[in-house]
Amino acid sequence: MTDAALLPDDLVHAFRRDGVVVLRDLLTPEEVATLAAGVERNLASLSQLGMNATGPDRPGAFVEDFRNWTRIPEYERVVRGSALARAGAQLMGSRAARVFHDHLLVKEPGTLDPSPWHQDQPYYCIDGTQTVSFWIPLDPVTRENTLEFVAGSHADGRWFMPRSFVRKTPMVFEEGALDEVPDVEADRDAHPIVGWAMEPGDAVAFNMLTLHAAGGSPTRRRAFSLRLTGDDVTYAPRPHRTSPPFPELAATDGSGLAAGAPLAHPLFPVLWPTGHVDA
Repeated sequence: MTDAALLPDDLVHAFRRDGVVVLRDLLTPEEVATLAAGVERNLASLSQLGMNATGPDRPGAFVEDFRNWTRIPEYERVVRGSALARAGAQLMGSRAARVFHDHLLVKEPGTLDPSPWHQDQPYYCIDGTQTVSFWIPLDPVTRENTLEFVAGSHADGRWFMPRSFVRKTPMVFEEGALDEVPDVEADRDAHPIVGWAMEPGDAVAFNMLTLHAAGGSPTRRRAFSLRLTGDDVTYAPRPHRTSPPFPELAATDGSGLAAGAPLAHPLFPVLWPTGHVDA
């Protein structure tokens, strides 16, 4: 297998058609164990962006944190050393794969709060079509408690209003700037919903415009997510704070980025091909 052909062509075609595929055994057992150790380190020391996103007076806990991959050494080893970036570049059809950010998602046992249907990209400060998010469970996940996706929902390029999961308040954009997310739950049979039971080492790869959601979890569900961008992605300042925020990019001392600029910035190094240096 050549460096350019980590994944079979039919899987790449399915990703571009459906906006989501499951990749079995993408990470080695050693890489899974390394990520799991990193998750425990992260939980013991959340960043300023870390939070419990569980609704008030609700059981369990849904802990999230962002932008830790250079702070947690176990994360960095897997981000830089695994097959994730190489697979991401192939799925996106991009010459290179840049890291955008990492995302910790832990649902403790008995967490009932669902993650509602949403897209990822409207929460971000980027434009472009060559994107991929990897969702990597570190515990076995049943079909009932896995991420679900509306296959093909990325294809027309439509963006939906980003809202906070608990309060449902608008985020990033002004109220009314984008259409609301369709009510998928009102008529699930009308949508091509897909999802998979998964084991540690598996990963779901999806376009950042693909609609997705997840239910609560009766057991502990630790997941690490890595978001990558490709050649056509550019910096796009938004009216309000993004999730996660990147205030460094608005700097006017020459260390920031101009609107519409490629993501050639130290925050977003190229992971694949290895050894790449930004001009």
